[in-house]
Amino acid sequence: MSHTISLEINGRILSIELGKVAKQADGSALVRYGETIMFVSATSRREAKEDKDFLPLIVDYRENTYAAGKIPGGFFKREGRPSEREILVSRLIDRSVRPLFPEGYFNDSQVVALLLSADLENEPDTLGIIGASAALYFSDIPFTKPIGAVKVGLINDRYVINPKAKELEQSPLNLLVVGTEEGVCMIEAGAKEVDEEKMLGAIAAALEPIRQIIEIQKERYREMGQKKREFTPKLPDLAKLGELEAKIGPALLAAFQTPGKKASDNAVVQVKKDLIAAIPEENKDEREEAKALFGRIEEKLARQLILEQGVRVDGRTFDQIRPISAEVGLLPRTHGSALFTRGETQCLATVTLGTPQDVQRIDGLGEEPHKRFMLHYTSPSFSVGEVGFLRGPGRREIGHGALAEKSIVQAMPDEEKFPYTVRIVSDIMESNGSSSMASVCGGILALMDAGVPLTMIVAGIAIGLVQEGDRHAVLTDIAGLEDHFGDMDFKVAGTVRGITAIQMDLKIHAISMDLVREALGKAKTARLQVLEKMKEVIAAPRPEISHYAPHIYTMFVSPEKVGEVIGPGGKVIKRIVAATKAKIDIDETGKITIASTDMEAAEKAKQMISEITAEAEVGRTYTGKIVRIEEYGAFVEILPNLVGLMHVSEIAHQRTANVRDVLSIGQTVNVKVLNVEEGGKIKLSMKALTENPNPDGGDRSSEGGPNRDPDSRYTRPPGGGRGGDHRRNRS
Repeated sequence: MSHTISLEINGRILSIELGKVAKQADGSALVRYGETIMFVSATSRREAKEDKDFLPLIVDYRENTYAAGKIPGGFFKREGRPSEREILVSRLIDRSVRPLFPEGYFNDSQVVALLLSADLENEPDTLGIIGASAALYFSDIPFTKPIGAVKVGLINDRYVINPKAKELEQSPLNLLVVGTEEGVCMIEAGAKEVDEEKMLGAIAAALEPIRQIIEIQKERYREMGQKKREFTPKLPDLAKLGELEAKIGPALLAAFQTPGKKASDNAVVQVKKDLIAAIPEENKDEREEAKALFGRIEEKLARQLILEQGVRVDGRTFDQIRPISAEVGLLPRTHGSALFTRGETQCLATVTLGTPQDVQRIDGLGEEPHKRFMLHYTSPSFSVGEVGFLRGPGRREIGHGALAEKSIVQAMPDEEKFPYTVRIVSDIMESNGSSSMASVCGGILALMDAGVPLTMIVAGIAIGLVQEGDRHAVLTDIAGLEDHFGDMDFKVAGTVRGITAIQMDLKIHAISMDLVREALGKAKTARLQVLEKMKEVIAAPRPEISHYAPHIYTMFVSPEKVGEVIGPGGKVIKRIVAATKAKIDIDETGKITIASTDMEAAEKAKQMISEITAEAEVGRTYTGKIVRIEEYGAFVEILPNLVGLMHVSEIAHQRTANVRDVLSIGQTVNVKVLNVEEGGKIKLSMKALTENPNPDGGDRSSEGGPNRDPDSRYTRPPGGGRGGDHRRNRS
């Protein structure tokens, strides 16, 4: 038996239908908003594996192209590996629900979200989060905290809940907020320099509809009387925990505070080795228990150090940023490069400038078909002193790269001003927390080194939190250990004027708006400090791009001329490319971009296209070649494929009895354009370029009626038979 709950949000009905499909899953929901429909299922194993001490949660989101009436591209004509967008939405769902599972629940669990119908107006990501909440909450899985999710736009300086896709295009803010009854539990935002107060207002505006979404779930839950499965959490023996803490606590605290991440890690490892070595090898259970307790002691001591002693593990104050250094231009053959180091996190950012032909082509639902700015993040194992294969990017790498890209994209110049395809690669050379924000800083520095005319300079910082009851500490520029043992990772990127991106993740259930305000305030203060450090290295984009980068010229021709530039079967454009080795991209609107690392070659290509597409200008003088002669005048090619008629009366001031007596085919002459008539017919004159030798006697060049043919005006050399037809018509 299915159950449906519904709620009106911004003039549209949000409905959640429970138990209609996928009845063998532990829980399922069909979420509809407008004509966008999302199916979400939740399943979890009944027993946890003995060796697990964490929640093995898998979240998969898939966009079926049939949802928008499309057939996938490619050879196989079926959905393949998940796209970047599918991975990012999967991460959004995961980040929202993972902290809300009960402590000690280590059973293999999975959430699957499938987009079944897409109206391309109502975005599916919030529906996936709401559906995951409903599928988990209305199952027997011990998930007991429902959540709500909405988007917020800023349109005409007014907050709009769940704006449609076209409205979001006009909004300087695209904010997704997820919350529980206690407060905010996840934030994802892209913005165009939205200041902190407006951002706080937008987050606050999301809380009421989130509360309503949670309430309708709780009401139906009470009506249904849903029962949760019993499970016994794996909790530590507190007596043994206290005994072990007393034994190794001082040594572990000293190891934490050893200067340098690598030295500190080695010191912690040594304390653990000494602990295990003191337990006989035959006591395997005791050894395993000691390892598990050791991790809990690490977390407890690190948090106590911050909350009780007001000291961070690396000795910094709560608001202190790690030392920053940077340099640009260190790689001579890249188009732009920068090395940005903050503490023991180091990013090598490189910029490559490409042509419009280098854009990324995307076959997705409701996405732009082309992408001209990309940021790719890599985090090889050596960055944390480990050994591992170099493989393709994982979900973490894709997520970090997308956040850095979102942070920077608002600073990119318009295509009309800078028609390049731009790719940044952020290679993390060292990692000790906040590498995505280092990618923002390094990426901006590399763009300025490449001469990209940025509209703003962006920096990023990560803010952390340690909270126990009424006590809390908000930490600026968190390092790896503080991220691992802390409760929050609040990343904020922006400029001196406002925010360009936010990503907030929690390990606790929620935080209050007061904590959100405090975190944003500390992030702004730190961001301004980082921006000053960056400007000390390079204050503005270089005035010129690298001479190794392709130089792009943009020109516009009449759309009617596009076919002439391409030629039959592409013959003309292929000839130009072969002659110049330039990359040429032609738009049907008449926009032509020419790219080449050789400026002379680009100029040559531009000239060749100009000659093909040129229009005759009235009053201008051209040097042309006679291509045909008739009784009534001569046809002169003044530009490639552009021919006009010089009537016999316009050859000279005196009468010309026979055109062939004074002109010959192939002869070069100077002519002036007298007129360009409707339809492109061009009238030329040699006479207009010379003075009349007999001004008193008048101009007798037009006498002799047999030579007059007033309708013989052409823009292209006519076929041989056409002139003969004119003679036959006159006879």
